Amino acid sequence: MESFSFDQFSLILAQKSMAILETSLRLLIIGIVGYIGIRALRFGLYRLEIFLLTMRDNVDKDPIAAEKRVKTLTGLLGTIFLTLIWVIAIVMGLDQIGLDITPIIASAGIAGLAVGFGAQNLVKDVINGFFMILENQVRVGDVAVVNGTGGLVEAISFRTITLRDLSGTVHIFPNGTVTTLANMSKDWSFYVMNIGVAYKEDTDRVSAVMKEVGKDLQGDPEVGPNILEPIEILGVDDFGESEVVIKARLKTLPIKQWMVGREYRRRLKKAFDQQGIEIPFPHRTLYMGEASPPFLVKNTASQAETPAT
Repeated sequence: MESFSFDQFSLILAQKSMAILETSLRLLIIGIVGYIGIRALRFGLYRLEIFLLTMRDNVDKDPIAAEKRVKTLTGLLGTIFLTLIWVIAIVMGLDQIGLDITPIIASAGIAGLAVGFGAQNLVKDVINGFFMILENQVRVGDVAVVNGTGGLVEAISFRTITLRDLSGTVHIFPNGTVTTLANMSKDWSFYVMNIGVAYKEDTDRVSAVMKEVGKDLQGDPEVGPNILEPIEILGVDDFGESEVVIKARLKTLPIKQWMVGREYRRRLKKAFDQQGIEIPFPHRTLYMGEASPPFLVKNTASQAETPAT
């Protein structure tokens, strides 16, 4: 009886040992597969980063900003897929050691469904922000108009874009609500001017003066480096109520168009004054019908000068 019990105990112990060994082997295999998956993920992200950097080098003039943006994207993807691999490995490991993972899977499904319904706008914001950064639509430091509101881009995340307008007001837009986005300082900028002169002025002469002022400004050691091309005189653009409008534009470095434009207008005003070119102001001509009675006009100045007798 004792011999039978000992043999039975030995058999049970051997079976338990085999089960532990098999479980350990399965856990080891799960760990190896997870390690291989992580290594493959890192290699794939590395190749993706090289591809995106190569593609950005062909269109982006700021390699440092492009590298930061690509690293941000690959870092986000790495975090997402690395978390997914670890979750799968842990759940499979729990299943191998005999724990019932059905409640875990059911809870994860319910939680995922609840989050999906409750965070639709958040998911939309993140997806739109991801592609906004991937496609380099706008960067920190750009001047942009978002949904009709313009300002300097102070921050961009996968959820929001933050602008500060000229008065200092901060505007925050969830990426999912951005319907229109105009970047006013991508790669380079234009400063467009509508210069009004009197009808009596020779427009060819005015254009020559404008070109000369632009040439002098481009040669300025402080302002000139911000100008990329000589001033472009587009010609007579409109006949206004009291002026002839000549359109011109200056191509500048990003965000420098307003500084360059203000200095150009200052110099142009002085040049017009020196050349006797009139910058007009609104005129009104009054015509009285023939049936109207004549007006009595008194010269008060001459009366004041006449000595009293």
